[in-house]
Amino acid sequence: MSAPLRFGVIGAGRIGQVHAQSVATTEGAQLAMVADVFIEGAKKAAEKYGAVATDDPMELFDRSKIDAVIVASPTSTHVDLIDAAIDAGMPVLCEKPIDLDITRVDKLREKAAGASIPIVLGFNRRFDPHFNSVHKRVQAGEIGRLEQLILISRDPAPASNDYLSVSGGIFRDMTIHDFDMARFFVPKIVSVTATGFNQFSEDIKQMGDYDATSISLRGAGDELVLITNSRHAIYGFDQRMEAFGDKGMLRVENLTNTNVRLYTEHNAEVKEPYQNFFLERYMDSYRLELAEFIKKVNGQPSNSPSFEDGRSALVLANAALESAQTGKTVTVEV
Repeated sequence: MSAPLRFGVIGAGRIGQVHAQSVATTEGAQLAMVADVFIEGAKKAAEKYGAVATDDPMELFDRSKIDAVIVASPTSTHVDLIDAAIDAGMPVLCEKPIDLDITRVDKLREKAAGASIPIVLGFNRRFDPHFNSVHKRVQAGEIGRLEQLILISRDPAPASNDYLSVSGGIFRDMTIHDFDMARFFVPKIVSVTATGFNQFSEDIKQMGDYDATSISLRGAGDELVLITNSRHAIYGFDQRMEAFGDKGMLRVENLTNTNVRLYTEHNAEVKEPYQNFFLERYMDSYRLELAEFIKKVNGQPSNSPSFEDGRSALVLANAALESAQTGKTVTVEV
């Protein structure tokens, strides 16, 4: 049996902890190093999984110690760390978005295209077993030609103001997952029409951002993609999908922890509450995302999202913001 791939994780915050756990619990992977400028966070993750901690991310670009790196640090660091990975010949999985500034992304685009190493973007929802099943069945022609795709994403509550103030706004931070999912089903998008709403959060409004959005995307084949987002949903993490074609429809509903239903004198088919946190809903997708990245690192066929997928999602996010601010439909080429 070949030795496990030695992984380094850059960033020991919430999403870094998710990736550290995925590596530590995945066959064929070993968590070797964790880096964070706030060393205590790195130490905590490293001690939990038997890894080495450092406050210098550049230590992870040493091929004698690490075989692949996962970038889960703040968005402003992503471009520089992907660049460092290319220079070091180090396969890299980077969390979304690549950057908030498309000009910084485009400066690295040619170098990334010519890189000899895998560069993968962390759009984990592609690997969610439920959404992925719908994608495979659409690809197999089960519902005929795809005509409409409806994506609903609502968080239980907004993130902290500290996070939201540097997140890049709802389109680049939250909806970007839906933009990638839209392209997963409809690879060529030609126009974006978006509306932003300030429905409940004065704090978000003061930041110049929206707390809810509605987006319409037009595909090159005249496919319609509708996206609805909100920063709050009192009933839990709302993640639904509907794929409609000329021969039928496929739908994904929200998940509960079990399939138990309560029947009483006053109620029928009462479900448990919906899962209330993205880690509950998408933990399996992070593990499957990692497994697909490992295939890529090992030179096997892989469906991992690419640097270009990350760029395209950001182009759509920027177009949505422009549309929401101007009231106009924005033409795109992605």
